[in-house]
Amino acid sequence: MTYQDTVNWMFQQLPMYQNQGKTAYKANLDNTLQLAEHLHHPEHNFKSVHVAGTNGKGSTSHMLASILQEAGYKVGLYTSPHLKDFRERIKINGKEIGETFVVEFIEKHRSFFETHSLSFFEMTVGMAFDYFSIEKVDIAIVEVGMGGRLDSTNIIAPELSIITNIGLDHTQFLGNTLEAIAFEKAGIIKSNVPVVIGETQPKTVNVFKEVATARRAEIYFADQVAVINDYESDLKGDYQIKNKATALCAIHILQEKNEFDISEAAIKNGFLSVITNTGLKGRWQILQEQPKIICDTAHNKEGLQFAMAQLLKEPYKELHMVFGVVKDKDVASVLSLLPKNALYYFCKPNIPRGLDADVLCDVFVANGFKGSAYNSVNEALSSAKQRATKADVIYIGGSTFVVAEII
Repeated sequence: MTYQDTVNWMFQQLPMYQNQGKTAYKANLDNTLQLAEHLHHPEHNFKSVHVAGTNGKGSTSHMLASILQEAGYKVGLYTSPHLKDFRERIKINGKEIGETFVVEFIEKHRSFFETHSLSFFEMTVGMAFDYFSIEKVDIAIVEVGMGGRLDSTNIIAPELSIITNIGLDHTQFLGNTLEAIAFEKAGIIKSNVPVVIGETQPKTVNVFKEVATARRAEIYFADQVAVINDYESDLKGDYQIKNKATALCAIHILQEKNEFDISEAAIKNGFLSVITNTGLKGRWQILQEQPKIICDTAHNKEGLQFAMAQLLKEPYKELHMVFGVVKDKDVASVLSLLPKNALYYFCKPNIPRGLDADVLCDVFVANGFKGSAYNSVNEALSSAKQRATKADVIYIGGSTFVVAEII
């Protein structure tokens, strides 16, 4: 098979959460453990940092990778979802996994995948760990896909665990309270392995403390100990302040372990060069000026709250919002966060989970917003560009998949 044939098979043959939603979710690690044994446990062959959280885990993971790269280490990075190409999920020192490796890995193990009915995410995790093992990375930054306790990545024995924050997202799987979701994400806390909590939240702090105590894991709250005033980053947006604090706290712990030599210069340059070093896209990304076009992958209540606060600081004559969501999104919960003095261009991301633009438009208009539905993300953006003047701002978001279609 060609690379594209291989990726198409991965997407179509087995469920993929980002496309299918709930039907693709597997609430156990059985398949992942069987796959790890089949691959001779590649996860045992490299050091790692495990990163979970409702928001910020992607940015935090990329910050850590950038700093460790600046320190001279060979750094694996596993994240999800991808924006344009599947290979974005698996990188070493910012370079995406090769097409040949993807094709050969699937061909070699395809019969095992089919026999055991592995999900898209399970086989992708196996591929990443096998790749990092073969390439002998010094350390891998591994981002949780969803939750933590039952996530396929949760078979590693990391040097450090990180939980950025807790919000009400994926409630159909993780629970409908902050405490329940915190418990699921606390599942990545390992015995005698330190854990960094990005934000001290009243409803979740005791959950983390109890799990950490039970597992004899030293716990750090980044917003209480990390000082990031001296560090600038190429990742813009006020919400990155919390992610920088989390990443810095994690780096200090790695330094204290005396296994990693990370200089002050590496920290400073790592924060400044996240995009260059890792290729991260879609986080408060400025696509053009006059009119200024901004895209951001924030898609849940907490993420959108920070993104909208940032957006309202932008000077503009008129604000244009290219906006789309997925079907399982609680649209009502984010309406109060979005500016009503804007013109909306509603669109459906081009995946099965995408919410029909007309349905989305009806919900917004019924709640006093102004806008129209469009047949695609690109049509919505084109219309916004035609209407906007040089003094206006166009914001593109609501879903990772909306952003993916225009980058």
